[in-house]
Amino acid sequence: MNSARDKHIRLKEILRGYGSVAVAFSSGVDSTFLLKTAHDELGDKAIAVTARSCSFPKRELDEAAAFCQREGIEHVICDSEELDIEGFSDNPPNRCYLCKHELFQKIWDAAKARGISHVAEGSNLDDEGDYRPGLVAVREMRADSPLRTAGLTKSEIRALSREIGLPTWNKQSFACLSSRFPYGEKITPESLNMIDRAEQLLIDEGFWQVRVRKHGSLARIETDAAGFKLMADAARRENIYRRFKEFGFTYVALDLIGYRMGSMNETLNLEGVV
Repeated sequence: MNSARDKHIRLKEILRGYGSVAVAFSSGVDSTFLLKTAHDELGDKAIAVTARSCSFPKRELDEAAAFCQREGIEHVICDSEELDIEGFSDNPPNRCYLCKHELFQKIWDAAKARGISHVAEGSNLDDEGDYRPGLVAVREMRADSPLRTAGLTKSEIRALSREIGLPTWNKQSFACLSSRFPYGEKITPESLNMIDRAEQLLIDEGFWQVRVRKHGSLARIETDAAGFKLMADAARRENIYRRFKEFGFTYVALDLIGYRMGSMNETLNLEGVV
């Protein structure tokens, strides 16, 4: 079995083979590692493209901009408002497909305008184990997934990121705020803002891996073992409850199973779904 370093070498070979690439950059663990490697191999022939929308927290956009400025990478910010896409706000099971299809069209537009020949995104080998309609759009829009092609897993990307000095090596996993709703529950700018403020509060309180899932007027908090310990403090719980009420939630609940990727897919019947 190839080691993480062998896979990193393979990733570099893949990227050099592109000649030029526009990386879909969210400032997360995977896309940061991909962008850094691409820029190291291709220099100015590697650019970053980040989509600005109400489902992408400003803190993430600011981190993306700061990283590119620090690394000397050309950073293109495009407006890609998912709620303007027909059917998206109804939150169907293929919501991510609708979003990614439009997003990669805009990334291709930015790439072609700069003479860039390839578009790449940061999904890794572990992403093949969950319901990921966005990956269908990735294939249809001819975007490359070099981390998956190189066979890199999330843990390997974290280890390699730490090795090359990336600050994101231990950053929490993140997904767009639209993933916090049960399928079929309407997504609105107001509800996205409620979730954004709620999650920012928890981050400010010291929570590392955390999600706030919105079920109507109820906020269901998913967190890790360290987060459960933080919740043991009565004063902290009371403050969180009070602030969540201010944000517009009526009820606040702690999920006893804790954080897990794609928990909104647990009741989804995938038969016949894109």
